[in-house]
Amino acid sequence: METSIVWTEYMKYRLSLRGYDPAVIEEILRYSSERYADTQTERMIAVGQHDNLLVMVPYEIRGNEIIPVTVHATDKKQITARLRSGRFRNV
Repeated sequence: METSIVWTEYMKYRLSLRGYDPAVIEEILRYSSERYADTQTERMIAVGQHDNLLVMVPYEIRGNEIIPVTVHATDKKQITARLRSGRFRNV
């Protein structure tokens, strides 16, 4: 069974507010090779490129559904800091 993306109303609002293309975010969620586990929220994080921005997308997995929580711009420095502090771990 194929994994489906479940877009919550909040996530749709955040995408619209920040001008992100849902198709690009879906590509990141499905195919990004850069993924982390957030040890504070217990969510997974997918990282990828959206136009000229590096974005991180926290998400949850329930059965065969991927449920993105939010999306925001980041940079390698922030990701490295979270890895060093133990907030993120490689998966």
